[in-house]
Amino acid sequence: MFEIKNKRTLNPQTVLMDIKAPMIANACKAGQFIIFRVDELGERVPLTICDADEEQGTIRIVFQTIGKSTMQLGNMNVGDYILDVVGPLGNPTHFSEGKRVCIVVGGLGSAIGLMSAKELYQQGAQVDIIAGFRTKDIIILEEEMRAYSHELFLCTDDGTSGYHGFVTDKLEELCKERDYGLVLTMGPLPMMKSVADVTRKYEIETIASMNPIMIDGSGMCGGCRLTVDGKVRFACVEGPDFDAHKVDFDELIIRNKFYDDNEKGAKEHYCKLLQEVERREQVQNQS
Repeated sequence: MFEIKNKRTLNPQTVLMDIKAPMIANACKAGQFIIFRVDELGERVPLTICDADEEQGTIRIVFQTIGKSTMQLGNMNVGDYILDVVGPLGNPTHFSEGKRVCIVVGGLGSAIGLMSAKELYQQGAQVDIIAGFRTKDIIILEEEMRAYSHELFLCTDDGTSGYHGFVTDKLEELCKERDYGLVLTMGPLPMMKSVADVTRKYEIETIASMNPIMIDGSGMCGGCRLTVDGKVRFACVEGPDFDAHKVDFDELIIRNKFYDDNEKGAKEHYCKLLQEVERREQVQNQS
């Protein structure tokens, strides 16, 4: 059992939690992830480790409450216990020393990229972060990103904060001005594909943190497979980082949509259960 030590709502759909998991906190590196299971009947869900505190023995996760399991987790509070937290899984992000780095993130990808930014910044690398959001109201982790970068470029689709436009527009500008040796990208698959299209023109090494469907985290189920340089690879044991210029993003985008209807149905069922529980509680309180 793993205790929730801290919980913070970052925006209406996004939650930050610190989980007591000393062994994981002592071993994890940037780019690695955990798989959690809320209870005995829960599904296995992967989440990238956002940060770790070895002294406190905690790991930090950030997630959106958009499916049944993440909604269940989001409804838990400090002092509650999660049944399973397995990790660290996957391979740490490899950093080449002496290179100027640009980390390009979108939405929840800002949480995924934060630990990489922290490690690079503390190693003395020159770190720029480009972070994209649809609008100002859903920006998350701005303070943390500023703390671990030399320059943070916020981008919003509607222009309500920072640069008015996509992260790839800002990246294109910076690639013309700055000598980046490495670009890391985390976020929605279409965004990462577009980032790779930009950096390919400038021949900049680019690593993408991939987020395919994942079940067991050991490579046995094959659910996390993707095609890289024409070969089948497994994100949970060979990734999650891959050369963005060699990933077949179009194939993975299609595969990741395969269970959309199932996820939507599970979420609707869970919401109805919550509404029924609330209704019964109201009846009991009135009686």
